[in-house]
Amino acid sequence: MTRLSVFSSPLLLGFDELERMLDRASKTAGDGYPPYNIERLHKAEGEAERLRITLAVAGFARDEIDVTVEENQLVIRGRQKEEDGKAYLHRGIAARQFQRAFVLADGMEVTGARLENGLLELHLERPEPRRVVRRIQIGG
Repeated sequence: MTRLSVFSSPLLLGFDELERMLDRASKTAGDGYPPYNIERLHKAEGEAERLRITLAVAGFARDEIDVTVEENQLVIRGRQKEEDGKAYLHRGIAARQFQRAFVLADGMEVTGARLENGLLELHLERPEPRRVVRRIQIGG
């Protein structure tokens, strides 16, 4: 069965990459762990748009979390190390690995990351796009 796309219109040219990004975003929406917030930070006149993503990663150390940007996709992975020699009577805090991905718009940049009190904060910026108007010469 062929899937119809909103981008199949002959008037929308070159949007294949956008369609692939939307597919990727829909596939990563599954698991709710770890929980996260996305905030739009106050923007002063002339400043870039700023966002903050905060993930609740209690129990993870800095060296157990990996943050990468791969082809406009921000990927956060966490894997806790098993501690040998511990005998648990009850284990309610799981040593669970995770992967959380966010698709970034063109021009969006991750400017920093901070782990404090079990919360991982990722800071993102998107500078104002320049408006470019170009005249195309018609050849004969």
